[in-house]
Amino acid sequence: MAGSWVTVATDLIPLGLVISLSPLTVIPAVLVLEAPRPRPAGLAFLAGWALTLTAVTALSVVASGYLGGLDKSPPRWSDWLRVIMGSALIVYGIYKWFTRKGDSESPGWMRSFSTITPRRAGLTGAAAALLRPDVVLICVPAGLAIGTAGLGRADDWLAAVFFVVVAASSVAIPILAYAAAGSRLDGTLGRAKAWMDKNNAALMAVVMVVIGAMVLRHGLEALHHRHH
Repeated sequence: MAGSWVTVATDLIPLGLVISLSPLTVIPAVLVLEAPRPRPAGLAFLAGWALTLTAVTALSVVASGYLGGLDKSPPRWSDWLRVIMGSALIVYGIYKWFTRKGDSESPGWMRSFSTITPRRAGLTGAAAALLRPDVVLICVPAGLAIGTAGLGRADDWLAAVFFVVVAASSVAIPILAYAAAGSRLDGTLGRAKAWMDKNNAALMAVVMVVIGAMVLRHGLEALHHRHH
């Protein structure tokens, strides 16, 4: 069982990091703290984000029971899914790198956070998880990887929680830190926002290539083991 847990965790960590390290995840978590009521707005955004990630992952865990049959070993298609997804992330990252612009005027959606209410922040957090194709395309294979690993029902849900913690960590850290420290973090958050505004395209490109390579390696290793 410990071996299975380690295997599943090494699959889930790179998938979770694709979500948590994406500038599209980190930037809103910093921007929401510029709201008129930053503490409740931040906590509402975190709740909407984490609950939606949990729901999509949980549905995928349940769906894996229907898709994967009763086999205890992951189906072959799940390995190919990792290979395809890893390759796509690398290609997308390279594309983002070569199409990034030197000047970086903040888009309208980033400026809108300065007037956001706690209720709208919660809805925005949920929508950010549900409507971003990259998030759904990662939560689904994560849930399928958990559901086809043969861990048992209780461990499946623990693994799902582990994945959500990794995926939501970059949103949780600044928001919970601000909830604890308050305005003492204003200067740090301001500098972080300015840096991310300027470098968000390059950041996303590098993160996508690195994480894509990790996901691709896991898929190729799994396919290699099937042949031996």
